[in-house]
Amino acid sequence: MAAPLLSTIHGPADLRRLPQSALPQVAAELRSRIIEVVSEHGGHFASSLGAVELILGMHYVFDTPRDKLLWDMGYQAYAHKLLTGRQAQFHTIKQWGGLSGFSNPEESEHDLFATGHGGTCISTALGMAEARDLSGDAYKVVAIIGDASLGEGMALEALNHAGHLKRNLLVILNDNQWSISPSVGAISKYLTRIITGPVYNRFRDDFEKLMRKLPQRAGTPILRVAKRLEEGMKGFLTPGVLFEELGFRYFGPIDGNDLNQVVRTLRNVAKLTGSILVHVITKKGKGYAPAEQDPERFHKTEAFDAKTGTALAKAKKNGRPSSFTEAFSKTLVKLAERDPRIVAISAAMMEGTGLDAFQKRFPQRCFDVGMAEQHGMGFAAGLARMGYKPVIALYSTFLHRAYDQVFHEVCLQRVPVTLILDRAGLVGEDGPTHHGVFDIGFLRNLPNLTFLSPRDEEELTKMLEFAMACEAPVAIRYPRSGSQLLAQLEPELSGSLPRLPVAEVYLGRAELLREGGDVALIALGPMTTLALQAAQRLEAEGINATVVNARFIKPLDLEMLRLLAQSIPAWVTVEEAVDQGGFGSAVMEAIEQEQLRVQVRRLALPTEFMRHGTRAQLLRHYGLTASRIVEMAQALVADRPPIRVRRRITTAV
Repeated sequence: MAAPLLSTIHGPADLRRLPQSALPQVAAELRSRIIEVVSEHGGHFASSLGAVELILGMHYVFDTPRDKLLWDMGYQAYAHKLLTGRQAQFHTIKQWGGLSGFSNPEESEHDLFATGHGGTCISTALGMAEARDLSGDAYKVVAIIGDASLGEGMALEALNHAGHLKRNLLVILNDNQWSISPSVGAISKYLTRIITGPVYNRFRDDFEKLMRKLPQRAGTPILRVAKRLEEGMKGFLTPGVLFEELGFRYFGPIDGNDLNQVVRTLRNVAKLTGSILVHVITKKGKGYAPAEQDPERFHKTEAFDAKTGTALAKAKKNGRPSSFTEAFSKTLVKLAERDPRIVAISAAMMEGTGLDAFQKRFPQRCFDVGMAEQHGMGFAAGLARMGYKPVIALYSTFLHRAYDQVFHEVCLQRVPVTLILDRAGLVGEDGPTHHGVFDIGFLRNLPNLTFLSPRDEEELTKMLEFAMACEAPVAIRYPRSGSQLLAQLEPELSGSLPRLPVAEVYLGRAELLREGGDVALIALGPMTTLALQAAQRLEAEGINATVVNARFIKPLDLEMLRLLAQSIPAWVTVEEAVDQGGFGSAVMEAIEQEQLRVQVRRLALPTEFMRHGTRAQLLRHYGLTASRIVEMAQALVADRPPIRVRRRITTAV
């Protein structure tokens, strides 16, 4: 058995000292290490397995870190982390206090950007290439982008600009025909049709046979003619014509899992100048049979048995939905069975947002627009204008890319589009690029938008019914995990909470869940569970708390706030979003507007980019706990003004 090689590689310089014949062994060891770690902890998986040979080839050919590699969606770059001095920490990937699951400049000089959103790397690479030329330097700049990301608007804008500037820039198109779900869109289909089509492959086979029969002496007229013929036919038969027209020299497609071909191609193009695109075909999940057979499931996975690929843990079922996503999925299908005008849209997130069930039930009414949130929002607005009821489901963090369309195509036009913001709040191990903590701040200021957050999965059902009856834009935000996690966050406080019935949802009306005259806990969405736990603890200490489930971020229930202010001078607001511009800020604005005399403390997340860890770890770290609510309420009650005459809180529906 050959001696291990990976443990001797402390950086790309060590890799480049190896003979090329040793690279297959390094590739096998990289795959083995990735499988070992991800099977134990879970994480992004299949894309990194497919990119092993490509990453090896790039670090073997290019003088990194002097030459710059820029990753689009850093979850394909696990082998890159292992080759750039992070082997000792690799077992901590995506764990609390450990390595990021994406590229991260804080970890290594080999990581230029923190990349968790697709479609960005060509733009940043072009900017770096321009900076290099302005500075009179000569390093290489390489952008590695997936075929799914190529359909994202920013990527196409960057290709257009790069072709115009004609700087020395290498774009590697890592084509595995997948994003998270199978890639969709005309560009992806075009690439697939050409590289798998019989005409192209027959031409390649026949031409290779012809070339072998010709005199191979360089410079002979017949060989020159044959080469020109090959290039001319390639322009008609390969995807190169698309990129050539944009100003790039196109090479490929090549087998990205063939190390010799990858190294040979990269060495050749490294000698060239101008804008170059190398089209590389990789197999998602390469080298691990379960991932090759089911790349969608293994795109990002929970812990699994490395021998069989079988998941080690599954969500417990108790007859109720195990997550907000599941509740959304089931409810939307039921509503669509009653109303044929309901249509669903996602941006390459069909399974993640729960729309896969809708797609199976109503394939003609479900649309995956690919990694194109901006287009998806405009597409939804067009459907709404013509009488349909589009529901567009996105992760909260990816809505950032469609903000202008929410403003211009949806809210300004006042068309009835329903925005479903999954993964709102702290998402866990994916970290700062994926935490959905900014949506309240940038949505609640838009006119014509109604904005809600459910306390549990059952209330989400009621809110969806409400949204489908609205004739104006509606947004609903909810977190990744189900409401059960919050109830179990602090075992010492997890006494039995009453099973509260879910009331009907009426525009701008909060829900009074518990009455008490000493302090009011006004909670948004699932934070209501923590408020109810805190109220139980406060009662044991002689403090009676009112608990309000806000339900609406916009419009706020001003009548409820006025009634609270008449009898309870101390309030605590609770939300899972950043404090600046959030729900608590909205309550403070209402206090000023209504000239209410109350003391308020806001419990929210700090306005910063938050680290990665499990959702429970993050909630505890940032103080979103029932214990913290208790502390804030106790401090308020201790400092409260003289007791007023208290009135019973009742609101009209």
